[in-house]
Formats: sequence, C-alpha cells, structure tokens
Amino acid sequence: MLLKTIGILSPGDMGHIVGRVLGSHGLNVITCLQGRRKRTRTFSARAGIVDVPTYHALICGADVILSILPPGQAVNAANKVANALAETDTNLVYADCNAVSPETVHRIGGIITNAGGGFVDASIIGPPPRTSGATRFYASGRDARIIESLNRYGLDVILLGEEIGLASAIKMCYASLTKGLTALCTELLTAAEAMGVLDPLKTELKMSQSMLFERMERNVPMMPPKSHRWIAEMEEISATFAQVGLTPKILAGAADIYRFVDENLPANHAADSRSSFYDLTDIIQTLANPLKENKT
Repeated sequence: MLLKTIGILSPGDMGHIVGRVLGSHGLNVITCLQGRRKRTRTFSARAGIVDVPTYHALICGADVILSILPPGQAVNAANKVANALAETDTNLVYADCNAVSPETVHRIGGIITNAGGGFVDASIIGPPPRTSGATRFYASGRDARIIESLNRYGLDVILLGEEIGLASAIKMCYASLTKGLTALCTELLTAAEAMGVLDPLKTELKMSQSMLFERMERNVPMMPPKSHRWIAEMEEISATFAQVGLTPKILAGAADIYRFVDENLPANHAADSRSSFYDLTDIIQTLANPLKENKT
C-alpha cells in the first residue's frame, strides 16, 4: 500500500509531534478538529497539519488514521470513525495507538473492522518523537506492516506479530513500571510529609537510593499536568493484569493517586506551561496539606 496521506486523531501533545515528523518526511497529514480545544488547534497549526471539516472528509482523504488520544477517549473516537466508514468505500487502515488494555483494543478493532476498515493494534513508548531514537511505535495485527512502512517517514516502528493485543500488552506492562513508579514515589513522599519526616527521608534517599531520588526530582514535577490523563491509563493496566489472573489492586491504587493529584493541585498546571511546574518539595507539601488538615 503506497502511503500518501496520514490522518491524526488527535494532534495533542504527542499527536502533533508525530504529525510534524511525518509531514517533514514527505507525507500529507490531516486531522478533523471537531470539538477540539483551542490548545489542540494551536498545536495542529504549528505542526502544519491540515484540518478537514468532517470525519467523512478525514476518512476519504487518509490512507491511514493514527488514533493518539487519552485512553478514555479511544472508544468514542473509534465509534465516530466507524460511523463515517460505514458510509464510505475506502481501504482505510485505523491504528489505535492509545494506552489501552488488550481487551479494550479488541473491542476497538471490532468497531473498525465491522464498519469495513482495516485495523492495527499499536502503542507508543517514549516521549513525543522530537529526537530520533527516543520513541518507538509497536504494532501488531494482520495490517501491521502498513504501519511498519512509516519507518521510511521518520518513525521507529517495531512489529510484534499478527495478533491483536500484543502491542497494547507491551505498553501496559511498560507503563505499569514508569507511571506506576511515579505514583508510588508521589504517595510515599506525600505520606512522609504528612508524618513530618520528609526532610530526613530525602536525606536518606540521596545517600542510599541516589539514582531513584534523582528520578523522583525529575519526573514527579512533570507529572501533575498529565495526572488527569493517567487515571484512565492506570485503570486500563489494572484491567489488563486482572485479565491474566494477577491482582489489579496495585495499579488501581496508582489511579487513585493520580486522581488525588488531579483534585488537589491547582488547575493552572497546563502541559504547555512548563514554567508553572512546582519543584518536588512544593508539590509534595501541597499534596500533604489536606492530609494534615484532616488530622487536626
């Protein structure tokens, strides 16, 4: 399949950088911004992504759609595309690149294939691909080789096989470590502040767990603007582990921590306003305040 045009749903923090990379390597990149916020529209314009007026126009114009959304929006996006697909004669391939469980991705695949489209299970590990080699796309499914061809257009795509669910599975396991660890670090530091031992704990961590403490200082302050999106991701990981017979409680707890962060940090932590980030101590003290108030 010769690729000419890629559709991106949606050109947010990750999606607009993916679109910019593909466009800079010679592909046409389009999107449909129906119902999207001003911030997403700004990202799209910066990346040179063309906004088409309807989902029908998106489907008719794209060879492949990459769905890159917060996990809680993944099924709804697939339904919108499927509704338009049902009215269109096209060979469109839809790649769900979201942080969802294998069970959820099977559901999304059914929505798309029942409407007549091709489907690829995909996942993204790493930051937005501003730097070559920093980000990998994993892909599985019978149509995955179509996504593999994006290696020629600036992405790093790794095939896992023809089984739907494999790409989502690797993302669930990987994110359980990275984002799960950030949740654990946030919780233990907040507990230490609430009990009055944050400073001596930080001193001990610097001595005995210096690499882990450096990670805390680096990653926890970058987390608050993303916490609302990570709630659903932790819930998807929790469901994934339950489906294979493991406890879902660890990552369900991580979802609770991100919900706590989202509810207790000021709303002005916009992901594109890095100057507003607290440092590690400020974040932990702010999170611990309601716990201290409950003790009095």
